Amino acid sequence: MNTVMIVTGESSGELYGSLLAKALKTKCPDMRLIGIGGERMQAAGVEMVAGIASSFGISEAISAYKAVKATFKKAVDAIDRLSPRVVVLIDYPDFNIRLAKVAKKKGIKVLYYVSPQVWAWRKGRVKTIAEVSDRIAVILPFEEKIYKGTGVQCEFVGHPVLEEIESLRKDKSALRISLGLDSERPVLALLPGSRPHELKNLLPVMLNVVKKFKAEFPAYNYQFVMPVAPNVDIEKYRDYMGRLEDEGVKVKKENAVNVLSVSDLGVIASGTATLQSAFLETPMVVIYKVSPFSYSIGKLIINVKYISLINVISGAAVVKELLQSEANAKNIISELKKIMLDKDYRERMIGQFRIARDMFAGKQPSMRVAEMICEMMA
Repeated sequence: MNTVMIVTGESSGELYGSLLAKALKTKCPDMRLIGIGGERMQAAGVEMVAGIASSFGISEAISAYKAVKATFKKAVDAIDRLSPRVVVLIDYPDFNIRLAKVAKKKGIKVLYYVSPQVWAWRKGRVKTIAEVSDRIAVILPFEEKIYKGTGVQCEFVGHPVLEEIESLRKDKSALRISLGLDSERPVLALLPGSRPHELKNLLPVMLNVVKKFKAEFPAYNYQFVMPVAPNVDIEKYRDYMGRLEDEGVKVKKENAVNVLSVSDLGVIASGTATLQSAFLETPMVVIYKVSPFSYSIGKLIINVKYISLINVISGAAVVKELLQSEANAKNIISELKKIMLDKDYRERMIGQFRIARDMFAGKQPSMRVAEMICEMMA
């Protein structure tokens, strides 16, 4: 039996892995899929050899070191025991580049799907990734050029987020009701991210935003919803989750795309959700916080003008980004107010969302990557 291993390290990558697994099962129903991921990948037919053990930032990585080390050992053991024909690596570079080297030494083919953000930092990794990969599938339109001249086959396949969006139920009123929301009242979506440090830093901000928003805009009668990724242990953050619920926020283990598709506004941690929101034409303000130490190091090594994917793709400040101390309730509500009350500002933002989405039109990333895997096994 042909075996393929899919490895991811955080929530958005796990989504891409689950979509890829479904595509592979469609093309080759008898293929055995093993991997590192979470509930969505498991539901898509992937046998888990280990769960997600991700980290982000310098101090955050130190605290997660033991868990990541244990997960890496399980991954190597699985490669030794189960001899996959192809290892598919989804982002998560510090872990996956090491694993790619192990696979290559054993003669196993490596497909890197969702290139690490080498355009933002550690550009020297381009050569390393090319050396350890047999093929690379990238999901942003400008990334293909980055690997030109490296000798590795690289293809822009499109973004999996659009696949998820296109599979949505179209009846927004019914979807709102299924989420426990009033179909007539406006919705503000709160997305604090899924990594531990994101939740730790941004849940207090979200709580303050809700309190101040309700005080400032009572007549608008907004309802609030916070989708929580499957790999997040809600009980670990019960203090803030409970306080948010006391303020009327619906905290749900729910697909972010479902929530964003029925929302009128979003307060969103920088990450894949910003692209989901843009493709769904849901106006937003983007926020982010890391530890002061991680931020000071990041300023030295990260070379980008913007951090949100929609701004990076557009090459302009399409949405407001509030980072570190600027990510406070006063600034966030000021931006939300502008989106709510300035129709021209809101429409310009949505117009830029549409232009960005057009860059991905006609692509079927999961099926194309599944085809690439089958080609590599031929």
